[in-house]
Amino acid sequence: MPIIEMHLLEGRSSEIKARVASAITEAAAESLGVSPETVRILITEHKKDEFYVAGIAGRASDRKKVTAESDIEG
Repeated sequence: MPIIEMHLLEGRSSEIKARVASAITEAAAESLGVSPETVRILITEHKKDEFYVAGIAGRASDRKKVTAESDIEG
Protein backbone atom coordinates (compact mmCIF):
# COMPACT_ATOMS: atom_id res chain seq x y z
CA MET A 1 0.00 0.00 0.00
CA PRO A 2 1.80 3.16 -1.17
CA ILE A 3 1.39 6.19 1.07
CA ILE A 4 2.26 9.48 -0.60
CA GLU A 5 2.68 12.65 1.41
CA MET A 6 2.35 16.10 -0.18
CA HIS A 7 3.11 19.47 1.39
CA LEU A 8 1.46 22.51 -0.21
CA LEU A 9 1.05 26.15 0.59
CA GLU A 10 -2.51 26.76 1.74
CA GLY A 11 -5.06 28.33 -0.54
CA ARG A 12 -5.82 25.71 -3.18
CA SER A 13 -9.43 24.67 -3.58
CA SER A 14 -10.75 21.21 -2.71
CA GLU A 15 -11.31 20.65 -6.43
CA ILE A 16 -7.66 21.30 -7.26
CA LYS A 17 -6.47 19.03 -4.44
CA ALA A 18 -8.85 16.30 -5.62
CA ARG A 19 -7.55 16.66 -9.17
CA VAL A 20 -3.91 16.33 -8.13
CA ALA A 21 -4.74 13.41 -5.82
CA SER A 22 -6.47 11.63 -8.70
CA ALA A 23 -3.55 12.20 -11.07
CA ILE A 24 -0.98 11.04 -8.51
CA THR A 25 -3.09 7.99 -7.64
CA GLU A 26 -3.27 7.02 -11.29
CA ALA A 27 0.47 7.50 -11.83
CA ALA A 28 1.44 5.62 -8.66
CA ALA A 29 -0.93 2.73 -9.36
CA GLU A 30 0.32 2.34 -12.93
CA SER A 31 4.03 2.70 -12.20
CA LEU A 32 3.97 0.51 -9.08
CA GLY A 33 1.58 -2.07 -10.50
CA VAL A 34 -0.93 -1.73 -7.67
CA SER A 35 -4.65 -1.13 -7.49
CA PRO A 36 -5.66 2.54 -7.20
CA GLU A 37 -7.72 1.57 -4.15
CA THR A 38 -4.50 0.83 -2.26
CA VAL A 39 -2.92 4.26 -2.89
CA ARG A 40 -3.12 6.68 0.04
CA ILE A 41 -2.37 10.40 -0.31
CA LEU A 42 -1.90 12.75 2.61
CA ILE A 43 -1.99 16.49 1.91
CA THR A 44 -0.61 18.85 4.53
CA GLU A 45 -1.11 22.56 3.97
CA HIS A 46 1.24 25.19 5.31
CA LYS A 47 0.91 28.93 5.76
CA LYS A 48 3.21 31.08 3.66
CA ASP A 49 5.38 31.96 6.68
CA GLU A 50 5.85 28.24 7.46
CA PHE A 51 7.39 27.39 4.08
CA TYR A 52 10.96 28.42 3.30
CA VAL A 53 13.08 28.19 0.17
CA ALA A 54 16.75 29.11 0.52
CA GLY A 55 15.97 30.58 3.95
CA ILE A 56 13.27 32.90 2.61
CA ALA A 57 9.60 32.45 3.49
CA GLY A 58 7.07 31.97 0.72
CA ARG A 59 6.91 30.56 -2.77
CA ALA A 60 9.76 30.78 -5.24
CA SER A 61 7.43 32.59 -7.64
CA ASP A 62 6.86 35.31 -5.02
CA ARG A 63 10.62 35.77 -4.67
CA LYS A 64 11.01 36.08 -8.45
CA LYS A 65 8.41 38.87 -8.48
CA VAL A 66 10.30 40.76 -5.77
CA THR A 67 13.61 40.29 -7.60
CA ALA A 68 12.09 41.45 -10.91
CA GLU A 69 10.61 44.54 -9.22
CA SER A 70 14.00 45.31 -7.63
CA ASP A 71 15.69 45.03 -11.02
CA ILE A 72 13.18 47.47 -12.57
CA GLU A 73 13.59 49.99 -9.74
CA GLY A 74 17.36 49.67 -9.49
